[in-house]
Order: sequence, then structure tokens, then C-alpha cells
Amino acid sequence: MPVIFSHELDVDTLQPGDFRVTTASGNVGQLICVTMLPAIDLGELRTVLLVGDYGSAQTDPPVTVEIVGNLHSIDNTVNFKGASTEVTPLDPGPTLILAETLPKTTWRLGRESDGGVGSSTGCPTEEVQQIVRVVWAGGVTTVNNEEPEDLERNAYSVTVKNADGSTTDITPFALGDLADNDNNHELCLDTTDVPVSVSFLAGYLTDPNNDLNPATTVEVIQR
Repeated sequence: MPVIFSHELDVDTLQPGDFRVTTASGNVGQLICVTMLPAIDLGELRTVLLVGDYGSAQTDPPVTVEIVGNLHSIDNTVNFKGASTEVTPLDPGPTLILAETLPKTTWRLGRESDGGVGSSTGCPTEEVQQIVRVVWAGGVTTVNNEEPEDLERNAYSVTVKNADGSTTDITPFALGDLADNDNNHELCLDTTDVPVSVSFLAGYLTDPNNDLNPATTVEVIQR
């Protein structure tokens, strides 16, 4: 079960005992371990995968996750202890949960994957003016269990605000942060207009349970 945080986490404060998963019957699940893999690229340390026995999707599904230990953000500005969230049911497909602009200091232009963990592709060196990272609620691939290509790139739409205050919908000219099997994509943009929101059409990506994504939209956070 992936749990996605608003801020990157200090992994030194992360342990299974920080989490309490409660099922529909009120039982508390047993966690075996927690891991940040595979979303460990620069800027991605906000998705925690919980591994354990915390109910059955059919008979006693997990319904809430609570942070019961001192789990800190990487900049130590937030202690997530006491935070809680409802668990998304297993059947619905993956949705976008966060989008943010990336500072130029974190860009990895022209990077190619070597197939290792945390070795994702970067945006092309040419044309890129901005990069928006989008985070899905869980790991996503295409229907054929492949990395997204032009078909999926064209399913993304980024609404940008023009200098005169009007808005325009554009398509990323390329996708980055591929080939690492995580829940992040980088949208490579060839405009300096301000990204406002990101949308994705229904039926192009699946989660590990092979559920197709619904149409999904998220606002862009300016970093």
C-alpha cells in the first residue's frame, strides 16, 4: 500500500512503527516493513510503500492510515505524527495526486536510464523551458506493462496562464522520469507560461492491479 506525503521525508525517521493501518472491522494491521523504493530520485522521497497484513480487499479492507510515530519532513519543518487519511479502495484505477514545478537546480536533462533503481530518464536537453513533476497515487504503466510513449504523452494536458491572464491547454513535448517503475512522471514543457493544472485522459495507464485510470486532474504547486 503506497502512502504519499505532501513533503519529502527524512528517511532516517522512517520505520514501520510510525504507521497504524485500521481495517473496516476495526482491526489494526500488522506491518512487516516500509520502503521508499522505487521512488528515490532527487525530489521524490514522499511515497512510502507499506508491506504487511492489513486486511482483505474483499472481506475486511483497510480504511484508514494514521501516523503514530515521529516522522519528519526532510527539511524538518513538519512532523507528521497525528496525521491520518482514508485509504483509497483497491478497485478504482490510479489518479493524479500531486503536481509541482521543478527548480532548475534539480533538472536532469538528457539523462538516460541504466536500468537500475532510481535511474530514470530525464527531459531532452533541447527546447525544455519548464518541468512539471506529477505524482500518481501508485505506480503506473501502460496497458501492455510498458513505459509511456507518445500515446500516453498526448493524454496529458497542461493548463498554463499566459501573460495576459488567459489560459491555454498544451501538451508536453516529451516525458521524463521513465524506466524506473515508480509513480512519478516529468512533463517537459517548451513554454515559460505558468502551469496551473495537469489533466490526464481516462483509460491509458494501469496500476499494479491492472485497473485503468479514470480521467484525473490536479492543480500545480509552484516551487
